[in-house]
Amino acid sequence: MRKKYLAYCLLIYIVLPYSMDNKIAQADKIILGIDPGTNIMGYGIIAVKKREISLIAMGAIHLTKLGDHSIRLKKIFEKTLFLIDEYKVDDFAIEAPFYGKNVQSMLKLGRAQGVSMAAALVREVPVCEYLPKKIKKAITGKGAASKEQVGAMLKAIVHFEDTPKYHDATDGLAVAVCHHFQGSAIKGQKSYSGWDSFLKNNPDRKV
Repeated sequence: MRKKYLAYCLLIYIVLPYSMDNKIAQADKIILGIDPGTNIMGYGIIAVKKREISLIAMGAIHLTKLGDHSIRLKKIFEKTLFLIDEYKVDDFAIEAPFYGKNVQSMLKLGRAQGVSMAAALVREVPVCEYLPKKIKKAITGKGAASKEQVGAMLKAIVHFEDTPKYHDATDGLAVAVCHHFQGSAIKGQKSYSGWDSFLKNNPDRKV
């Protein structure tokens, strides 16, 4: 039974195969991005070193089999704490809930976002929220971009080969990259307002 329970809460990692610990130790900043949800919570973690962004990890936390909503919230809190502690996170960014017609779904999503934010605040990690359109525009230049378009652009920016099975993972990564573009880079270094600005400063990244 315990094995089943752990399997339901599995964190699916995509981690670069070399020097992750060194990247974390040498980074100017580690940013955790979260795509909140009570069914699947996506996350992405990037390291910022001067002008360079590199992927540390991204994945999805599956919660659907846990059943009780309060247990899911507890698991979100615990997993967020784990990610913050494991990767020595400096900044926490999360997608703000969008307004929908289903009040119950909105309430659950808001709770998921709240407990994840609470985990960051417990660790005294700065928290920022970004609207979905803001995130999409920062990554692709278009606020109405599809999840596929966001994922494709992230491949060019962060450089990863295997596309995650769930868009929640790339959505979480998009939040982290958006946060960096909005000026989270260390003082004295350039920050980017979006994809056009990124290409201007990094002409070798054009695809």
